[in-house]
Amino acid sequence: MIGQILRQRYKIIKWLGAGGFGETYLTEDLDIPVTPKPKCVLKRLQPQAMLPDVLRLFETEAITLYNLGQNHDQIPKLFAYFLVSDGAL
Repeated sequence: MIGQILRQRYKIIKWLGAGGFGETYLTEDLDIPVTPKPKCVLKRLQPQAMLPDVLRLFETEAITLYNLGQNHDQIPKLFAYFLVSDGAL
């Protein structure tokens, strides 16, 4: 996964860890025209089965994180969440 570029924007530079439902990576945001590139965290959902309830919970978590991050300095801001249909990240 290291070196892969997602959505022509997020370059994976480091694996951070894994949990029950997925993996977490440090990425660079290639879309921002500054050097050094801003860093952000990417969470890759990898459930045992891609059930509708799993996707619903992931979307609910993303929306909640987005809303909380807008108003609290100690909570990370969510920039984007998306599905990749080809099975890759």
